[in-house]
Amino acid sequence: MAHSTTLGGNPVQLNGDFPKVGQTAPAFSLVSKDLKDITLDSFGNKRKVLNIVPSLDTPTCAASERRFNQLASGLDNAVVITISADLPFAMARFCASEGLDNVVNLSLMRGREFLRNYGVEIASGVLVGLATRAVIVLDGNNVVRYTELVSEIKNEPNYDAALAALKAI
Repeated sequence: MAHSTTLGGNPVQLNGDFPKVGQTAPAFSLVSKDLKDITLDSFGNKRKVLNIVPSLDTPTCAASERRFNQLASGLDNAVVITISADLPFAMARFCASEGLDNVVNLSLMRGREFLRNYGVEIASGVLVGLATRAVIVLDGNNVVRYTELVSEIKNEPNYDAALAALKAI
């Protein structure tokens, strides 16, 4: 199903089906900083925040990573997972230089089906092939409890709403 967002006010088409509240999140396998394949099931019964971004090399994505890192420091039985097209080495370097150690970073280096399975694949415009900005909160059984497909890729997500949804689980 095609849907869209914007970049600088210009429409951007997306491929795939964005998850709906109440459905079970699609399984995935992505790449960790040590080049291991990590699945959704690897996080067990923890509550999960999927912070999906185009690239940590952009100011908005970097700000989002910093903010979710800060929020993650006070969470029990929960994990914040940032997912981007960045290589694992670049993600690790960014987090090391910023002193960020509360967020798990996963790369789309392998497992690109994630983009369509989660409905975040940018299909038009200058960012074709990257993920659009989105936040998905999952409970311990990987049931979707909150979603935000950010309407303008250059904008940050609603951190307060995501955190409130996580705390309500």
